Amino acid sequence: MAECSDSIGRQIGVLADRRGNISYVIVGDAKGIFIPELTDYPLGRKVLRGLRLIHTHLKNERINQDDITDLSLLRLDALIAIGIGNGQPENIYLAHLLPSGSKKTYEINGPVNLQKIDTAFEDFDVLISSIENDLQSGRTGFDIRDNRERAILVSVSTGPKYEQEDSLEELKELANSSNVKVLDTVIQRPNKINPKYLMGEGKIKDLVINALNKGATLLILDQDLNPSQTKAISEVTELKVIDRSQLILDIFARRAHSKDGKVQVELAQLRYRLPRLTGKGTAMSKLMGGIGGRGPGEMKLEVDRRRVRDRITLLEKQLESQSRARQQRKARRVELGIPIISIIGYTNAGKSTLLNNLTSSKTFVEDKMFATLDTASRRLRFPKERDVIITDTVGFIRDLPKDLFTAFKATLEELEDADLFLHIIDISNPRFEQHIKSVETILSDLGLAEKPAVLVFNKEDMMDEQEVNALCDRFNAVSVSALNTETFSRLLSVIEARLWPM
Repeated sequence: MAECSDSIGRQIGVLADRRGNISYVIVGDAKGIFIPELTDYPLGRKVLRGLRLIHTHLKNERINQDDITDLSLLRLDALIAIGIGNGQPENIYLAHLLPSGSKKTYEINGPVNLQKIDTAFEDFDVLISSIENDLQSGRTGFDIRDNRERAILVSVSTGPKYEQEDSLEELKELANSSNVKVLDTVIQRPNKINPKYLMGEGKIKDLVINALNKGATLLILDQDLNPSQTKAISEVTELKVIDRSQLILDIFARRAHSKDGKVQVELAQLRYRLPRLTGKGTAMSKLMGGIGGRGPGEMKLEVDRRRVRDRITLLEKQLESQSRARQQRKARRVELGIPIISIIGYTNAGKSTLLNNLTSSKTFVEDKMFATLDTASRRLRFPKERDVIITDTVGFIRDLPKDLFTAFKATLEELEDADLFLHIIDISNPRFEQHIKSVETILSDLGLAEKPAVLVFNKEDMMDEQEVNALCDRFNAVSVSALNTETFSRLLSVIEARLWPM
């Protein structure tokens, strides 16, 4: 290798597996080599890739920072640099990773003279096995029996820092609702957003090394990514990359149980995926390329696109049919003259719990975001033989994905039938004022901002009584604990007064 490299004036490298088989031969330039995609050696849940890189350095140079970046990013077993002098191998250097608890993330051994390499690295396989075990045990909270996705949450923004931190905290709650184990959170505040990666290429490499050290399988970006950004970040990281909208779509897919809900979620997912399917087509053409490859690839992609579009059309027709059924139900309620109350509010504010305890019913309740997606209606009786229909709706969230907002518009249109909104707010949440604004923004987008509403501060039992009373006065609200029916009397009195004024 040294003689050949010296004669052509280029670095040469080989990638060998643990059996000594040469998997790749690479010819670079005078400054470095370009390592190909290692698709045949995926990381998955493994700590190391099972490959060793041996390559030449033309000027008898030591292992440099580019070498260490490759070692860390690609999770190689080891990296060996052969320093060339007078056309012959002079000094050999070996670098390998260290467990995350170590002071450094890597170690460099050498220089070692070629004649002494057998004795210097005689326990090489034992060394690699030990490193792999140490790296495995050094992964924080890693349990090989835990099949959940393990994620690092990332926020890249030039906006106010407090908003970025609040949004990232909410992203953590969303991840928990999707049964994702959060290993770490990362905040990046660049001077300007990189249109390709959001952050700089150096920062994203640091992020990936951190993710791999911790055993992450997934990166979740708090900002929505366009198809080209998702593709670019995925190529750099070799990890699964999703954004906030995709995470919310995943939660909705898990939570939808009714026919209406399932149709709406599938429609939102297909609308989200269609442009990304187009993005994958570019990658496919580059990979297959040339005569005999490009055509079939594009043909299959176009078939996939057409199938998605056909499915979207079918689902839209089903939504129209469901909307007509809702209109018929609405007409029957109007004939009976029964007032309709809609419970609205930010996700996980306690809407379903309140509905259950107001009406002695048993709709699904869980302390997770978007536990309820399917609309539930119950009858509530007041004194003097007065009845109302009270309806629970899907929770709102700030920056609701456009595709979800469009798909659920049919369900949200039911809010148009309401005579009164009960806007439930989790008063124990430090971000409750932001939640109020987010709900009001969505109502405004739906053209429902002028509907009469009662602000209901839930979870009063988790707050100081004087503070609750002061906030109720400030916001003209009623406080309750959805878990305690004894706190409902004030709320019921307000509802009665609003629906049947004396």
